[in-house]
Amino acid sequence: MGERPTVAGPCPACGHVGLAVFHSERDVPANSCLLLESKEEAERFPTGDIELGFCDRCGFISNVRFDQALAEYSPRYEETQAFSPRFVDFARSLAKDWVERYDLAGEHVVEIGCGKGEFLVMMAEAGIGSGLGIDPGVDTSRIDSAAAERLSWLADFFDEDYGPLEAAAVVCRHTLEHISAVGDFVGLIRRAIGDRIDTAVLFELPDTQRVLDEVAFWDVYYEHCSYFSAGSLARLFERAGFEVLRLWRAYDDQYLLLEARPVPETVEQSGAGDDLDALRRGIDHFEAGYATTIDHWRQRIAGVAEVGGTTVIWGAGSKGVAFLSVAGEHVAAAVDINPNKHDMYMAGTGHRIIAPADLIDLDPDLVIVMNPIYLDEIGRSLAELGVTTELAAV
Repeated sequence: MGERPTVAGPCPACGHVGLAVFHSERDVPANSCLLLESKEEAERFPTGDIELGFCDRCGFISNVRFDQALAEYSPRYEETQAFSPRFVDFARSLAKDWVERYDLAGEHVVEIGCGKGEFLVMMAEAGIGSGLGIDPGVDTSRIDSAAAERLSWLADFFDEDYGPLEAAAVVCRHTLEHISAVGDFVGLIRRAIGDRIDTAVLFELPDTQRVLDEVAFWDVYYEHCSYFSAGSLARLFERAGFEVLRLWRAYDDQYLLLEARPVPETVEQSGAGDDLDALRRGIDHFEAGYATTIDHWRQRIAGVAEVGGTTVIWGAGSKGVAFLSVAGEHVAAAVDINPNKHDMYMAGTGHRIIAPADLIDLDPDLVIVMNPIYLDEIGRSLAELGVTTELAAV
């Protein structure tokens, strides 16, 4: 890494002062998953700035310009991926694996950031005895399973009021990357567990090394204020008083899965190895390829428009918002299989969200898939609709 400007504040993960800023974006939509009912509301949506700072000591990457006041997590926050068969199969398999691996049958589990509650229901179906899901956007009207009778829900943020956690496992999936004060948050969980050192702590979140290596600009957006590699994630948990039992990648290596347990004393074990050099190389690669990657997609979409063709993206979530914000000028719409999003609008650009069936009349020439893991699933959907088009993935 060359000389980069630094910010004076401490690293939210380890406290080291002096994060090196390597990537900046201005006026990006402050939320990506809110349901917006009009194009005008979407285009006027509040924006914030991104400045990614790298901690050379622990490897954590943070948006040093993140403003928590711009974040909204509420019932209109539509983050679920549960309409994808591929994702549901993955989540159900993971729930079963964790229940079996940590002997959670008949036990009580707490899920922090449970979203709409699907995963905790899957754990109940896999055998846990009871569970508590905590999330400001939880919607019990969507939960339809006999196993849910053993579960309870709190539409709230997790804070110090929820200790002690009398649970055999604490689960937290795709939430930590939305937390800016990550050291405080993981420390809060450790204090809430207290002396119950047999509690399994099970986390899932995006792998940032992949984002850097693939120059995946669509995976950098305002709501994700915290970015982890395997090493920086392990070091955070070890520093907070956990032993990392297992740390692995899943879902086409897009996600990091961390399994840990509390220990009586804080001991930095560095069990994930030193990945700081790989992160430094990844940051250089991301910075060098960022403009070129965006230009590639702009030119490809413009080429379709120049001959009178139509382009849509498939995936009206955070990746879609990030993609459209820099490459959406000639994109006609965003497709999504989640019916709750249909006829809503994408924050920032105001693109309309349409159902897959709408493609029959739209007859697109290019469909850009926001996550390559869904290419086969989407290809089958297009074939069933009788839509013939070029299909490409970011």
